[in-house]
Amino acid sequence: MSAPSVRTSNPATPAGAQALDRLRQWPGEHRVAVGLSGGVDSSLTAALLVEAGWEVEGLTLWLMSGKGACCAEGLVDAAGICEQLGVPHHVVDFREHFKEQIVQFLVDGYAEGVTPLPCSRCNREVKFGPMLAWAERERSIDRIATGHYARVRHGDQSDNGRHQLLRGLDQRKDQSYFLYDLPQEALGRLVFPLGELTKPDTRLEAERFGLRTAKKPESQDLCLADHHGSMRAFLDTYLPPREGEIVLLDGTVVGQHDGIEHFTIGQRKGLGVAWSEPLHVVRLDAAMNRVVVATRAEAGTDRCVVGAVNWVSMAPPAQGARYRVEVQVRYRSQPVGAWLEVVPATDADAAGGRPHRCQLQFDEPQFSITPGQAAVFYDGERVLGGGLIQPPVA
Repeated sequence: MSAPSVRTSNPATPAGAQALDRLRQWPGEHRVAVGLSGGVDSSLTAALLVEAGWEVEGLTLWLMSGKGACCAEGLVDAAGICEQLGVPHHVVDFREHFKEQIVQFLVDGYAEGVTPLPCSRCNREVKFGPMLAWAERERSIDRIATGHYARVRHGDQSDNGRHQLLRGLDQRKDQSYFLYDLPQEALGRLVFPLGELTKPDTRLEAERFGLRTAKKPESQDLCLADHHGSMRAFLDTYLPPREGEIVLLDGTVVGQHDGIEHFTIGQRKGLGVAWSEPLHVVRLDAAMNRVVVATRAEAGTDRCVVGAVNWVSMAPPAQGARYRVEVQVRYRSQPVGAWLEVVPATDADAAGGRPHRCQLQFDEPQFSITPGQAAVFYDGERVLGGGLIQPPVA
């Protein structure tokens, strides 16, 4: 099957031309399955690969039924892009797998008083791993491409053979935080054509191709929140109301709540508590069904423990090793300086196949360190690794 061509007489932007050059010089076979969500980023990814001469097939995962950008609307737009580019389009029904791996993971986490991070888990357990397996099994394609703003530098002797995950060049769109949990085997088979583009570059290139998604707005919510109308509505579908107390650090009762799952660490608004100064959520106590609040001055912490660690651009270090790192504790947060020390893992870590645990000592006390969210370790643009912030020991 020969690769289709893209019909456009307009010259590429400088950033687009550089992306095309990189794709044309890519080593190995130029066959790829492109993960298409129906958004502009994945659409342009497919268009650039086609223009660069790759043999492209579109692959869309059907994750949920009903409304939402990643449901009916996304499927229609993904199919339309493949028709426009003249490439095959495959839709794979992953609804049951998504429910098991993501929906239940979220429900269990919120019920236990943590704020789960579904996107990195979805990337590993639902998207990249299963997509690679499907493409290889059904289409004999061993590479996939997506529209993520991140980069992979494939391993050589200087990196001890490890593939390096790097930040995207557009700091405002960099998505490496959500990719920290990918294994080396997957990283070696990924193509990120947009890793050195900015979002404005992407829009301009999409308009150059005349893609139907060129001006499509971005979804601002987690897909499940978009699907259900809000995160609260999603949680209320699965978790019954359970009233409890809102208390200060010393146990003083200052209010009532209708479910700890409706709160997150650092939250100030919507507490329904009148106090002499603003209060913030500092802990969710699932055992006592309590929301613990404090003033901002009392809400900071200078350390946390990170479990279920995945080492990305560096080999797993020995227990007791200490490293100077930059840490990002939320997707939109700025990286902060810290010392990382590898500490003994728990039996649960070992049973889960992640026998690595770290303690982070921050240079400055941090606000909103949230159990269940990821702490991702960086050395400049390199993602060294990351894991999930653990609840503090009571």
